[in-house]
Amino acid sequence: MKALLGTKRGMTQIWREDGSRLPVTVIDLEPNTVTALKTEDRDGYDAIQLGFGAIRAKCVAKPQLGQFAKAGVEPRRHLREVRGMEGEYAVGDQVPVTAFEVGSKVDVVGTSKGKGFAGTIKRHGFSRGPVTHGSQNVRRPGSIGMCKYPGRVIKGKRMAGHMGNERVTVKNLEVVAVDEAAHQLLVRGPVPGHDGALLLVRTSWTGKKKS
Repeated sequence: MKALLGTKRGMTQIWREDGSRLPVTVIDLEPNTVTALKTEDRDGYDAIQLGFGAIRAKCVAKPQLGQFAKAGVEPRRHLREVRGMEGEYAVGDQVPVTAFEVGSKVDVVGTSKGKGFAGTIKRHGFSRGPVTHGSQNVRRPGSIGMCKYPGRVIKGKRMAGHMGNERVTVKNLEVVAVDEAAHQLLVRGPVPGHDGALLLVRTSWTGKKKS
């Protein structure tokens, strides 16, 4: 698997040779720095730690600052561990955007936009009630429980509440273009989060046969 941390630039469109329009999302993928290596003998699992985004040393906690100094790398704002990373890496290596190829499939992981408190119609797509003749159930959720048995609200009942601001993974997005000079990746379709949000782009494993 290949993976990189980046930020969402926004959405745009490109035109194919046949004249069709293709909506794409532009993702800024500056070269990620390998800040640590996890091994089976020492940590119980194999993984590499990727660092992304510049940050001033005065804004980093002393324990993390000591880890960066011991590894001999510049402090990074965001850190993520990736298991099953393809290739051989050492601490301090740079992973560029060219790790992905045009036509390949990727999964994009991010945090969705927060919508605040939302009702059942907006949050779950419930239908509204009648509007005329003094109806008191236009946008209300209606009954949430049962009679004597079991006499309680079942766990997982779809109700009004906090909407958005949760981890979302969009799978099997096609890589349309890779701009090595601008460190940008163009993927087909939308990805979660607002413009400037942190994203994790990784090789899609959906549909692959287990070895």
